[in-house]
Amino acid sequence: MKNVLLFLIILFVVAATILWVRHGGGNSYPDLTDAPQLGGDVLEEVLAYPEPIGNVAVSSDGRVFFTVHPESRPRGNKLLEFVNGASVPFPSLRLQKELFDTPLGVAIDRFDRLWVIDHGNHGTRSARIVAIDLSNGEVIRKQNLDASIAPAGSILQDLQISADGRTIIIADASFWRKKPALIVYDVESGNARRVLEGHPSVAAENYMIRTRDQDMEFLGGMVALRGGVDGIALGTEWLHYGALNGSGLYRIRLKDLRNEKMPMPQLARLVERYSDKPLSDGLSTDTAGGVYITDVEHSAIFRVGADGRLSTLIRSPRIRWPDALSFGPDGYLYVADSALPELILKSTEHIQANGPYRIFRFQPGFEGVPGQ
Repeated sequence: MKNVLLFLIILFVVAATILWVRHGGGNSYPDLTDAPQLGGDVLEEVLAYPEPIGNVAVSSDGRVFFTVHPESRPRGNKLLEFVNGASVPFPSLRLQKELFDTPLGVAIDRFDRLWVIDHGNHGTRSARIVAIDLSNGEVIRKQNLDASIAPAGSILQDLQISADGRTIIIADASFWRKKPALIVYDVESGNARRVLEGHPSVAAENYMIRTRDQDMEFLGGMVALRGGVDGIALGTEWLHYGALNGSGLYRIRLKDLRNEKMPMPQLARLVERYSDKPLSDGLSTDTAGGVYITDVEHSAIFRVGADGRLSTLIRSPRIRWPDALSFGPDGYLYVADSALPELILKSTEHIQANGPYRIFRFQPGFEGVPGQ
């Protein structure tokens, strides 16, 4: 009996050590914020919802759509539209279970089609991509993605659509599998490719996220929140992207990502490090060449100008975890506050007690907006 107990103790210690080495620890990251260009009073609350918000997408005519964050394990509606002061299931209550498993990323293309990426519970079930025509609520695409594109341990959690509507880029942050990548999806054919897997630009670095005096670690410190490529922003020429736990904002030309014949080593050589960045989640871009980056540690949003200079645009304690960004009409930039520390591995009671969860907006004030 003693030998069995000793064996179990040794087994636990070995497993815990392996788990910590692979998923735990991390260094602190420097605070890059400087004096904000805008005061916190310009931040407007768009909506409040009792469940944690995932991502947000705003149409050219101001319709606001959002997902309920899948890490909160929602049992009800998962994609909603904010209509006349109320959040209602979209495209309908009846279609919620049929269409969605764990949807997170949402984006709207130039043809007023709402695209949704559903990671299939970190790839343990089938990931899928869904498209809905906003003019009539008709589902025009529901496609499961092959396990070679979304393997177990992946998390396809953000997507952006090219200006011509031909190409969708999806980010796999790969929290558990530790093999982040970009996915290039051809809208016409429905074919998808994983690219840049294992490249330093998509990989997490060894940083511990600390927000509101709380380290983002779990299970007694054995697991830290450490993700690869997360936010992506797609302009007419460039894709900008960066890892959640990454120090760099990178870019690569869309035309090169579209080139199916280009060997991966050649594609990797075309990646450029564009600027430094904070530990970040959501990204967006404007037509003046600016890139917007959330700072999850300091409740802030940065802008990188066309000259590559990083500056703090706004900072507000009202934003608990600035997640997705989406431009809407009149130059407003919408910010989904997922309040992520309040939902990862937390009880339903804890999540409910820390609601409501909000979407904010503000006008950055730069010419060339809105972007994507």
